[in-house]
Amino acid sequence: MYISITGIKYKGLYKTFRFWYYTIPSFVSARKAKGNIFCDQKKIGEYHHTLTAWENKEMMMNYIRSKFHLKAMKNFQSIGTGSTFGFEGNEIPNWNEALKIWKDNFKEV
Repeated sequence: MYISITGIKYKGLYKTFRFWYYTIPSFVSARKAKGNIFCDQKKIGEYHHTLTAWENKEMMMNYIRSKFHLKAMKNFQSIGTGSTFGFEGNEIPNWNEALKIWKDNFKEV
């Protein structure tokens, strides 16, 4: 199974609206995507996080190339800063574990 953990911090109030404009369709699309096992989001501190699990990396990559995700990614740097970390795993981490993994591998974009 392939796990992906993302965190983004918006660049001000106006960017928050843009974030949601792109994120909601992308998140709904992820939930419906073939191969998606788990999809959740949570705001912790200044970062909005997503935690997803996929049957395998190839299925996650197929979702990444979908129109909703591509649109969101094209606008990522104008909306905020953050990073994504993905890895192979045997079980879906809980939020505390996921945040530790994300922080340990954080590389701001």
